[in-house]
Amino acid sequence: MRKLIEAGNRQHRQSAVHTSVKHESAARQVQGGANYIDDIVEPQGTLYAAVGLSQQAAGNIKDIDLSDVRASEGVVDVITIDDVPGHKDIGPVFAGDPLLAHHEIKFYGQPYFAVLATSVNLARQAALKGKITLEDTSPTLTVDSALAKQSFVRPTHEFGQGNVEQQMADATHKASGTLSIGGQEHMYLEGQVSLAIPDEDDRMKIYTSSQHPSEVQKLVAEVLDVKLHRVMVDMRRMGGGFGGKETQAAQWACIAALLASRNHCAVKCRLPRQVDMHVTGKRHPFENRFEVGFDDTGRILATHMDINGNCGHSPDLSDAIVDRAMFHADNGYYLGASHIVGHRLKTNMVSHTAYRGFGGPQGMIMAEALIDKVARHLEVDPLTIRKRNLYGESTGTVTPYGMEVEHNLLPEIMTKLETDGHYWARRKAITAFNRNSPVIKKGLALTPVKFGISFTVQFLNQAGALVHIYTDGSIHVNHGGTEMGQGLFVKVAQIVASEFDVDIDTVQVSATATDKVPNTSPTAASSGTDLNGKAAQNACLTIKSRLLDFAEQHYGVGRDALRFEQNHLVVKGDSEQWVAFSDFIMLAYQARVSLSSTGFYSTPKIHYDRDSATGRPFFYYALGASCSEVEVDTLTGEYRIIRTDILHDAGRSLNPAIDIGQIEGGFVQGMGWLTTEELSWDGEGRLTSNAAANYKIPTSIDVPE
Repeated sequence: MRKLIEAGNRQHRQSAVHTSVKHESAARQVQGGANYIDDIVEPQGTLYAAVGLSQQAAGNIKDIDLSDVRASEGVVDVITIDDVPGHKDIGPVFAGDPLLAHHEIKFYGQPYFAVLATSVNLARQAALKGKITLEDTSPTLTVDSALAKQSFVRPTHEFGQGNVEQQMADATHKASGTLSIGGQEHMYLEGQVSLAIPDEDDRMKIYTSSQHPSEVQKLVAEVLDVKLHRVMVDMRRMGGGFGGKETQAAQWACIAALLASRNHCAVKCRLPRQVDMHVTGKRHPFENRFEVGFDDTGRILATHMDINGNCGHSPDLSDAIVDRAMFHADNGYYLGASHIVGHRLKTNMVSHTAYRGFGGPQGMIMAEALIDKVARHLEVDPLTIRKRNLYGESTGTVTPYGMEVEHNLLPEIMTKLETDGHYWARRKAITAFNRNSPVIKKGLALTPVKFGISFTVQFLNQAGALVHIYTDGSIHVNHGGTEMGQGLFVKVAQIVASEFDVDIDTVQVSATATDKVPNTSPTAASSGTDLNGKAAQNACLTIKSRLLDFAEQHYGVGRDALRFEQNHLVVKGDSEQWVAFSDFIMLAYQARVSLSSTGFYSTPKIHYDRDSATGRPFFYYALGASCSEVEVDTLTGEYRIIRTDILHDAGRSLNPAIDIGQIEGGFVQGMGWLTTEELSWDGEGRLTSNAAANYKIPTSIDVPE
């Protein structure tokens, strides 16, 4: 009877992958038991850091007076850039990001000193008492003024194909337009925070809310002037990142580490929300223009685009971000003969940085504006023009940067959404409604997305993992990816569980740590699961091969007679023997089989030659479409999103529930970017949308029913 029950349980057991498994921290997060950096029990004697901010957008530093800061209650130490023993510049790729202001002020709110005190409040009060004297210089605060001055953080890049001038001249119709694309605050729930704990022999342990622990390790080591092996970074989870913690978490970890090293005590640096919003970069604002030539049917024949990214005062990641905006300026459409130019403009603003989509959305929106312009010119429904210009045999299959668009499902996706969403019936009803409604107007749009998956910087497309199997059959996994709420850890656990066909509870994924998996890439570019999941799988395959080699010898059977299934090793001989996974692991251990392995993965096929401006920068494209119906009060501007349908190709989803959550969350975040979320600066370069009271992210009320 017991065997029959076990067989029945095995028959109905779900696969570990392609299954909706809850987020590994869901219960702890709901109950308040999930630890973030500020929840870590502080070592005895922990002190607290704060930073002093400039009150001008530009100027050469003549004098810094910190006497009142040093005299303030509870102050233990004060540092400026002159106190840095190692590298003073912490630019992630290119120089330009001093740890604290060096010789000049580059943006309003730039930190120019840091103070250490016995409490958070005393440190923040002391940070307000600094005095800086500047020789005024004229700040550059707009894209237009930066273009006029030819002020760039990196050289201009361009690419395209065909004879644009000839095709534009021959086109029956021409249209042009400009598009001002605003930035976006990351508004992660957990702000920037780091805890640095000094150890013996000049070692330093860093807890930080970062998407890139290895970069934090490198920059802390360089600032302290020690080797990387003396710095260990631990990152269990973030309370949101969205790109805002890919590079810009490092500064606060470096400041905490420097103060910890100088004072031989643990130091925490946690930014208050308003300071966080002032001193960290946003989604890049863009000021773009286009010119398009097309025929009577709306088929695009020639396109010219100028992509002008407002990068702020330093390069940060702007070279790659503007590249990606250029790579996505076609979205899902063949642009005919094309010429796309990307400028990386330097302004006296906070250095803008990675944000979900990494410049891609700012490029895609250009393609959609262009299509709408053609549709209005010809007085044809935009969906018709969109479908006529999708990549395909009748238009073209090669992007402006020379990559072939393979496995293009966009025509199928858009047709299915058009049918299932009753697009044309709703369009007819909306037209009738608008004809009879002078104030309230409705709109309907069905738009695609084609997003390239891979880091555009080739060497970042790699990942490592470490897998241990313990003698009770439980499995421990560590990998280079970071968990910021997106479900990466549970997906990697599912992959590992699937390789041995054990229950998901058998697998534990531990905090990302630089002393376990070294030289990791940031968790970004929508590649976290692809890279780290494959690295973990490869580690499992190595262990699995060892185990099966041992099983062949131990049971006297061939490899084809062995398989892992439902928490067992199944041995097919004269009769089928089911050996519990934990029992088999103990046998392997006693036979001195190694139960631990590293794994590594690098993305194949990708390349891009910047000189020829051609290549395959992406391994594949993620494809989808959405159809949204909106209602707008034309007198007040109040709007309501009535309904949104989304169809997204996720392949064979590892975890449908997690992926649906990510798709819906991505839509709502994008909706906020283009509706209520407005960054504003005053004429002096001061950010005025600097708190939740004056920067409105979407709430449950705004989400389509």
